[in-house]
Amino acid sequence: MNDTVENIISNTAQLMRKAIQHLELELSRVRAGKANPQILDGIMVEYYGNPTPLGQVANIATPDARTITLQPWEKNMFQPIERAIIASNIGLNPSNDGNIIRLFLPPLTEERRKDLVKRVNGEGEQAKVAIRSIRRDGIEAIKKLQKDGMSEDAAKDAEASIQGITDKEIIAIDAVCKDKEKEIMTV
Repeated sequence: MNDTVENIISNTAQLMRKAIQHLELELSRVRAGKANPQILDGIMVEYYGNPTPLGQVANIATPDARTITLQPWEKNMFQPIERAIIASNIGLNPSNDGNIIRLFLPPLTEERRKDLVKRVNGEGEQAKVAIRSIRRDGIEAIKKLQKDGMSEDAAKDAEASIQGITDKEIIAIDAVCKDKEKEIMTV
């Protein structure tokens, strides 16, 4: 295979890995019954007029399996942090004692666990769609090279290589989703 074909295949594989990393990031934000500071990722707090990530204005810790604590760096940040958590719709109500903000995670009901599993499977399906789209783009690039004079055998080999990578990444997505589903359903 020539360098152009190898570049197309490596770029396709790299984009597919990024899609899986994105899936893993999204699944890390799904609450699985135990306290995980990552469920607070993406929450922005108004800090002197600028939206700032929550982790940059407070120390986040998990003292036990059902509690997340936030200790703001500045006393005047308690109200903005509480407002940001409530506005984020993560389903947690902050409790403030003047020194620390506590988020208590209630145990998940069976119905809520099933809803979370559906969400995980939906995220997995979106990742599979992204992988298939990346595969389609890679194969289209190979077909374009074939029109420009690449041999049919080389094109078929390159397409088979891209399909092999796609199959491997789809299996990886299924494994990631299965692990998260197991974590959610464990009582």
